[in-house]
Amino acid sequence: MTIEKSIVSKIEEGIAPEYLDIKNESDGHNVAPGSETHFKLTIVSESFIGRSQVQRHQKVYQLLADELAGGVHALALHTYSPQEWQSLEQVPDSPNCLGGEK
Repeated sequence: MTIEKSIVSKIEEGIAPEYLDIKNESDGHNVAPGSETHFKLTIVSESFIGRSQVQRHQKVYQLLADELAGGVHALALHTYSPQEWQSLEQVPDSPNCLGGEK
């Protein structure tokens, strides 16, 4: 199973998102082609209602502890309740990598 598929599976099982967007952004960083090291996740879930951004991120980090201890170097998280997502309904852009040349 790829790291990306593992992330999706764990998020779907642990958070039951209404919306999940995962982007492998590794190709925009100084890593080998085909790497799975940098991901951006946008997650919309009822389970985020009443929780701070820190609490939401802690839950995701808990679910993805194995991936973060292994090959995942960076994880950009955008977590929303369904009500918060209604006013956005778009995945935020990521900044360009400043970590070196390819």
